[in-house]
Amino acid sequence: MSSSSPSSSVPPTPPQRKGAFRPFKPTSSSSSRKSDGLSLLIVAAEAATAAGEFAPFPYIKGACGTFVTLLKAVENARRNQEDLKELCEKIQEIVDILQVQITANGAAIAVRLKDVCEEFERFLQEMLIAVDRMQAETKGFRGQIKGFIKSSSISAEIAGYEKRIQGLISDINLITGIDTNFRTVRMESTLNAVHAMISPNLSAVQVPQHTNNCPPPSRIFQGREEILTKMQDYFAQDMGKQHIYVLHGLGGAGKTQIVLKFIQESSRFTNVFFVDASTVETIQTAFKNITKLQNIGDSSSDAVKWLVAQHEDWLLFFDNADDPKLDLHKFLPRCTHGNIVITSRNPALRVYGSDSPVSSMEEEDAIVLLLKSGAVKQITSGDEKRAADIVKVLWYLPLAIVQAGAFIAKFGALNQYLDLYAKNHNKLLREKPSQNHSDYEWTVYTTWQMSFDQLSPAAAMFLQLCSFLHREAISEDIFRRAADYNFPSVGPAKEELQEPLKFLSQFQGPDGEWDTLAFLTVTTEITSYSLAIFAPETSTFSIHPLVHQWSRDILEDPESIYHVTHSILGMSIARIPSIHSQLESLKLLPHLDAVMKFKELGGPDFTWSYGVLYSWANQHEDGKALLISVLERQKRLKGENDLDALYLMQLLATIYGSLGQLNQAEELQVMVVEERKNILGVNHLETLITMLDLASTYWRQGRFRHAEELQLVVVERRKRILGDDHLETLKAMYSLATTYKMLGKLQEARELQVVVLEKHRSILGDNHLTTVDVMDRLARTYTALGDNQKAKELAVVAVEKRRAILGDYHPDTLSAMRELAFIYRNLGDFQKAKEFSSEAIHPL
Repeated sequence: MSSSSPSSSVPPTPPQRKGAFRPFKPTSSSSSRKSDGLSLLIVAAEAATAAGEFAPFPYIKGACGTFVTLLKAVENARRNQEDLKELCEKIQEIVDILQVQITANGAAIAVRLKDVCEEFERFLQEMLIAVDRMQAETKGFRGQIKGFIKSSSISAEIAGYEKRIQGLISDINLITGIDTNFRTVRMESTLNAVHAMISPNLSAVQVPQHTNNCPPPSRIFQGREEILTKMQDYFAQDMGKQHIYVLHGLGGAGKTQIVLKFIQESSRFTNVFFVDASTVETIQTAFKNITKLQNIGDSSSDAVKWLVAQHEDWLLFFDNADDPKLDLHKFLPRCTHGNIVITSRNPALRVYGSDSPVSSMEEEDAIVLLLKSGAVKQITSGDEKRAADIVKVLWYLPLAIVQAGAFIAKFGALNQYLDLYAKNHNKLLREKPSQNHSDYEWTVYTTWQMSFDQLSPAAAMFLQLCSFLHREAISEDIFRRAADYNFPSVGPAKEELQEPLKFLSQFQGPDGEWDTLAFLTVTTEITSYSLAIFAPETSTFSIHPLVHQWSRDILEDPESIYHVTHSILGMSIARIPSIHSQLESLKLLPHLDAVMKFKELGGPDFTWSYGVLYSWANQHEDGKALLISVLERQKRLKGENDLDALYLMQLLATIYGSLGQLNQAEELQVMVVEERKNILGVNHLETLITMLDLASTYWRQGRFRHAEELQLVVVERRKRILGDDHLETLKAMYSLATTYKMLGKLQEARELQVVVLEKHRSILGDNHLTTVDVMDRLARTYTALGDNQKAKELAVVAVEKRRAILGDYHPDTLSAMRELAFIYRNLGDFQKAKEFSSEAIHPL
């Protein structure tokens, strides 16, 4: 049923005839037709439920839906079906009266019927309960309905039940002013409607649809089934309540086309109004068009008021509500009915209702879209393979695929496109197709440029800086640490870092403290246009690969932007706390690799920071090359006795050790130990750290006596300086115990390991991995001593805790299981040994 304006004429009341109001009833009275009669009643009730007349009035639609449920329950009844059917035929009379009145008078009478319709639905629900109970017991309907209508006799129960139905009819007649003796042609038309409904060609009542300037989807629309299904399910729920759905994502991702496809496939909406939501002015223009179409006024507020008054399934489609400053709320009808769909680049609009992020297509759909838009005929397996390669480099973005298809269609260049794209991607993504499949007038790059032009200078700069970082896992910490840079002697001077410092100062308060709110204000601008996506679970930003590439393509001065980016990264690395060095280095490694691709662009020298990070991240060859160059320069500038040079030598020695180049590591460590003794003293903690590193190198060379000598000194001095319970002291004791074991001093090793284990338990707890490692080593020492029972006690606990902390299949867990299997074998428990040995070797 189409919507009608207040000024439109009221439909005439259907012709009336004298006589009692009689519902439609099947003409056959034979028992073989009982089920057929109920089937026809069901079809008639379903037709009424689906009819456009009832759509805007959920209390009527709900009552009719409950009646359909009751009829189906009666159809499946095993007992007293005839009694039930006669009552249902009387109830059908109520539905017929409602449909006649709503058809004739619309909302004017529907509002007055609200209370009685809600009473009607409660009555039907009571009947459903009675039917269910009757089917569950041996008593017939006449027995079960006794409690339902609280009557003392079967005949009184039926009479009382029919009386309630008649009471409802009387209430409706009183409200609508119907003469209780009238008959209507509605009854004859019902039979025709029912037979039309059960025709195989008419499976559902179709709601007439009236659209306001809403275009169809692209002829080559492809895929997006998951989002379309989610939208269909959402709008099918809670009929009669207002629904709002938001599709948000990057420009060019296909949000508008998804909605147009959804509208095309939906038949339930009485009116569809398309609203260009680019600006306040375009919204107001669209709303004024609604007022003209409905002849209801001349302002946007008049349109909103009219929608509020229309209790129908209208759909309001706000397209391209991209401006973050746009207050869309004031244009949303304040009512509990109607449907609204919004497309936007701004994910913040998802607060209005249910939502779907829209990004890249599925590969299979992307291939089909490319071949369709490229007008490729007689498709071969080779064409599909080339299309797959093309959509992959376009990162499955719909607009980029359609542009590529237009180029392929124009030049027949499916085979050449990838080579052309590799050399001319900037031009190809800017080129507007001369032939198009939709009304979208922008290219991929111009779409994003329009968003970029709306950014503040700080936000635009941030996005451009990120174009030289890796496109994923961009964190606030990178910039926060850089703002805390303290200008070490091995790094660039303050004068060289004026530009990055100027940029970072925007996120610092008057006292120099980092201002997270200022940072979020800038980054939110970018995410508001979906030029970047924020992941709250990791507190990091990511950028679509094509946007990442485009943001670098548009740089007017790439060299200066690169200088700022790589300086900020270097400054950030320099401020990583040593306790978090490995974890943070792994996070930053992709960004460092990205920056190093453009190192020919020059800039302030952060080779030292970069070399350190590569070392922490176990990228030893890369770290070694960088640190050797920094060390040589530092020696030239400050001499070999410079403390920074000694630190670099220590790092290089660690890298040599990791690479298995133990002689080079020893040579550097000996030099560092001697120089630190001379400069810092034999008891300085830095001196002791290098001594322990040198002892480790001796140990790996098999020179256990030399390792023991150094470790004894370190343990004694750390005890005196740090105390017996300091973790650094315990670390040295643990290393010495390992050396004792290699020298065959098993009792000495056991004594140290017992002390270390107890102190770790006290300081770190039983479930700390370091504690478990010490426990595992002590178990192995007991095994070497032949005390397999004590070894088993510790090994069992070590296996359990490694499983709980690391999982069943972690290499350390499997190693502990193999050790436990060995201990069980020594104890003669071969079954246990077999179990743990098999599980460790063949984990399932």
